[in-house]
Amino acid sequence: MSDPTSAITTAEPGPAGPPAADGVPPPSPAKSSTLLGDAWHELRRRPLFVVASLLVIVLLVMAVAPQLFAGWFGNGDPRVCDLSRSIEGPASGHPFGFDKQGCDVYANVVHGARASISVGVLVTALTLVLSLVLGSLAGFFGRVVDAIVSRFADVFFGFPFLLGALVVLTAFEARSIWVVALVLAMFRWPSMTRVMRSSVIQVRDMDYVRASVGLGGGKLWLLRRHVLPNAMTPIMVMVTLDIGTVIVVESTLTFLGVGLQAPAISWGLQLSNASTDFAAAPHLLIFPSLFLSLTVLSFIVLGDLIRDALDPRLR
Repeated sequence: MSDPTSAITTAEPGPAGPPAADGVPPPSPAKSSTLLGDAWHELRRRPLFVVASLLVIVLLVMAVAPQLFAGWFGNGDPRVCDLSRSIEGPASGHPFGFDKQGCDVYANVVHGARASISVGVLVTALTLVLSLVLGSLAGFFGRVVDAIVSRFADVFFGFPFLLGALVVLTAFEARSIWVVALVLAMFRWPSMTRVMRSSVIQVRDMDYVRASVGLGGGKLWLLRRHVLPNAMTPIMVMVTLDIGTVIVVESTLTFLGVGLQAPAISWGLQLSNASTDFAAAPHLLIFPSLFLSLTVLSFIVLGDLIRDALDPRLR
């Protein structure tokens, strides 16, 4: 009697099977995707994101190197003035006209981008650093650390952002970019810290973090390696929105006389100086306002689009 196992043959391992009978090759494995990768793919398809990004890039370059733009018209120097052309309107070579001292408004608007945008970026950067440290520690460790950070933040929450900054800035005789930025950051960090704390708490309780803890992962290593990268999404959106908000607040404080001071050049100072001559020379108020509005709108639109792309429920 033949051995029944002799009829069983073992297939040799080989390459993937042949293509289907109709000549269509088998489907390739699906590419892995990430939240940031999907968001970037979604944003690139939106013309509004491209326009807002280009505007933000141009404005940032203008803030870093205003001389690249100021020389397009006139002499390009905001401090070269001619009193004989005081509050003169737009003219050839001077598309924005002249201010009360006879200085070129176009050169002043271009150079004003540095102070206004610098305050927005500095305040947001300082706020981000404080929020990442305090919010992460409070959300991850909880208990005593959370109680201390939360109560400390509640003290600053008791002061409205604009009112608190106004009161503190009046105590300074000299108000430079750094002074204004530090005071605004002092009242801005609690809101971002609270968002960071909530995001860390959500990520901390996820299964993969608990599994890493069970495998012996150190707390600081887990916080840096797993929790922080996955808790940054709300902060990324908030950072973009905050830059525009802070620029508006700085301009408002400067317009009220408690923000930046001369010889600084900022849009807020130009609006403050133009307020008394608006009826006779409306161009003094119109052009700085247009640049201020365009800058704030660009950052806010960019933040809204990033928020929509990072939230799958809004796609």
